Amino acid sequence: MCKLIKNNGFGPASNNSEGVLSDNGWYDTNQWNLDLIFNTRMKQYECLTNDSSMASAIFVPFYAGFDAQKYLYGGYNSSVRDAASLDLQDWLQKLDEWKRMNGKDHFLVGGRTTWNFRRPIQDEQISGNSFLNLPVARNMTMLLIESNPQDTNDFAIPYPTYFHPSKDSDVFAWQNKVMKWDRKWLFSFVGESRDYHDSIRSRIIDQCRNSSVGKYFRCGNQEIYCHSPSFLMNRFGRSVFCLQPRGDTPTRRSTFDSILAGCIPVFFHPDSFYTQYTWHVPKNHKEYSVFISEEDIRKNVSIEKRLGEIDPAKIMMMRREVINLIPKMIYAESKLDTLKDAFDTSVETIINKVNQLRRT
Repeated sequence: MCKLIKNNGFGPASNNSEGVLSDNGWYDTNQWNLDLIFNTRMKQYECLTNDSSMASAIFVPFYAGFDAQKYLYGGYNSSVRDAASLDLQDWLQKLDEWKRMNGKDHFLVGGRTTWNFRRPIQDEQISGNSFLNLPVARNMTMLLIESNPQDTNDFAIPYPTYFHPSKDSDVFAWQNKVMKWDRKWLFSFVGESRDYHDSIRSRIIDQCRNSSVGKYFRCGNQEIYCHSPSFLMNRFGRSVFCLQPRGDTPTRRSTFDSILAGCIPVFFHPDSFYTQYTWHVPKNHKEYSVFISEEDIRKNVSIEKRLGEIDPAKIMMMRREVINLIPKMIYAESKLDTLKDAFDTSVETIINKVNQLRRT
């Protein structure tokens, strides 16, 4: 655990084993470390105030994701799993700051998916805690790596990737690098199959294996190299399109890693991206991605044929759009010179949201 949270949650500096990374800003970042990464950046935020009456919005510095993860597995009863959430609720409701807007100007970050915080309060069988079912959570805004699109109070912000630059020039250098990469495969899938009955992953893997222009890279929990930024950037960077089917939940960290490599994502379910990261990506998803429905895959629609029909000029436009998305997909080491990263975009949107509530 201590190794994973080094460098304020970024993890250890990366080993550029395949020689594809740029010179600065690369770390072996664990996908569940958003709590610490976001909290650290919030401490550096240039507009902090000690006077809560002057604050546009109030950040709650609670490591919600770490708390949920601590008791996620292992047979802990509900009272243990919910203890910190209930303590937080009691503490918040006593504060004058909370009483001013009944918490509607408060926001909190949790580096897990929404489902890890939605266990029915008395249900011992389901994993996770009940934080998002508590009254206090229904007033706050919750920022998670995956939201419930039907809920009005939790919003998805990007998973942490491996790239955490400290200045604009680091970002521009990386964008220029990936724009020039030679992409030998039309499409690829990095991952492994899933056992649940309606998963399309096995079908996608079969299509990759049976195509002369497709590639499958098996990546499960046992393959250490699958957690190497250099390995992943090299694989994603050789592909024009990167397939992003649902996994254990609708979203994948892999999506953000592939965008970082300038690979155009292909989605099979709207909740994998389009209904999630609405603060950080264009509304017109056709500008930067391709959608092939899960039903089409079950009907054996050819991925190769569908992607091969896209005009090369259109592909180049989409790749540029994907590469332009990179700043908003990353959490910089510190505030960048002019670019807005995922942190800046999230905080700015929260402040606008609270200001709008005040006007209504």
